[in-house]
Amino acid sequence: MVHEIDLPQIVVVGAQSTGKSSVLENIVGKDFLPRGSGIVTRRPLVLQMTHLSHKEHKKRLENGEPTETAKFLHKPDIIYTDFREVKREIENETDKMCGTSKGVCSDPIRLDVTSNHVLDLTVIDLPGLTKIAVDGQQQTVGRDIETMALEWIKPKNTIILAVTAANTDIANSDALQLARRVDPNGDRTIGVLTKLDLMDHGTNCVDVLTGNVIKLKKGFVGLVNRSQ
Repeated sequence: MVHEIDLPQIVVVGAQSTGKSSVLENIVGKDFLPRGSGIVTRRPLVLQMTHLSHKEHKKRLENGEPTETAKFLHKPDIIYTDFREVKREIENETDKMCGTSKGVCSDPIRLDVTSNHVLDLTVIDLPGLTKIAVDGQQQTVGRDIETMALEWIKPKNTIILAVTAANTDIANSDALQLARRVDPNGDRTIGVLTKLDLMDHGTNCVDVLTGNVIKLKKGFVGLVNRSQ
């Protein structure tokens, strides 16, 4: 079982290189996720965010204590204040479980982030959906990632962030197709259009964002990803 306790959460799904991780970093307000071409996220990342109250934030400042911290479940005694070190630890822990090639595994990394800039949320980033295995991957990798994603988005109290690049055909969105399998009426799916700045000249995504192409009850949002 993926979920020991069935708590509300947000799960980010999308094809490789659509900017899923950038969506997560926008929510946190920190650059802390590994980047690169091809498959970069190779294990689920369960991010538990805790809002630091104004009173506690002020107290920490007065005491010279850090106001933005991170802690991994597998290293509970270490408190990170440098988010570059958080990125390195995610890379190291991924290689430890998945190998240094391009394999994936379903065992999640669990990370707690405390900050006055975040809301009390649990967000899960998953490996990007893919159809063709590359060198270093099992031939079943596409099916394995899809099965993994379905397990995470299946619970009825999960909000699905279905990420699609705006410079691709929304009708062929892997994320929206997967979300529809567990949320056919679009009740708990939010469409996220990334890379708006990379759309072809003379085109726009107004019809998609306004729900005239695909209807989701929670609608669509658009964003411009930061560059690599």
